[in-house]
Amino acid sequence: MNQKTIAFDADDTLWHNEPYFDEAQAKFCELFQDFASKQEILQTILNHQVRNLPLYGFGIKAFTLSMIESALELTNHQINGTVIEKIVAIGKDLLQKPVELLPNVTETLEELKGKYKLVVATKGDLKDQHRKLHDSGLGPYFHHIEVMSDKTDLDYTKMLNRLECEPKDFIMIGNSLKSDVLPVLNIGGIGIHIPYHTTWEYEKIDFEIQHENFKSISNLTELFEIL
Repeated sequence: MNQKTIAFDADDTLWHNEPYFDEAQAKFCELFQDFASKQEILQTILNHQVRNLPLYGFGIKAFTLSMIESALELTNHQINGTVIEKIVAIGKDLLQKPVELLPNVTETLEELKGKYKLVVATKGDLKDQHRKLHDSGLGPYFHHIEVMSDKTDLDYTKMLNRLECEPKDFIMIGNSLKSDVLPVLNIGGIGIHIPYHTTWEYEKIDFEIQHENFKSISNLTELFEIL
């Protein structure tokens, strides 16, 4: 393959992210352990997150609002201000987590720099994602940063139009089959999956992908075998 543009997802592809959300949900479950089981609480949060996606989108602020709505449901609207304050504190703590790069990220980007047009294509809160990119020190490697409201076929098509890149010249690398791979395959690009050890339930799929443009690697160093 001689592709011109390589895009990377950010969260759980360039740096750790989902474990921080798992930790936040564990704290939330402790607050409401007298109202429901852990499994029921987690399902309640997920239900609100998915329901709110069209309004709030992705990211920590949306997650925090969904936690507050979950608390209202779990307590039958009997929650007090002190507990809401604790939930907001969980969200604020998430927004201040350190950025810890995944293995081989810097080395891989250093090797690709100058040979390909490198892009970050991620979902989430605009301000938070830019903060993480800044704190990561990776910004200089990238030609373009795209914080997407979602990762549908249309979202990728619009991004490629802005980049003046044909789908056949586009590689997307990420940990989510649902968001980072399938839409890219649908529009004629190449999707490379690099699994992360934990995945948000919303991003999971229940089938195997069979496609000539689909690749899977266990770590970023294997990328060079494909390129």
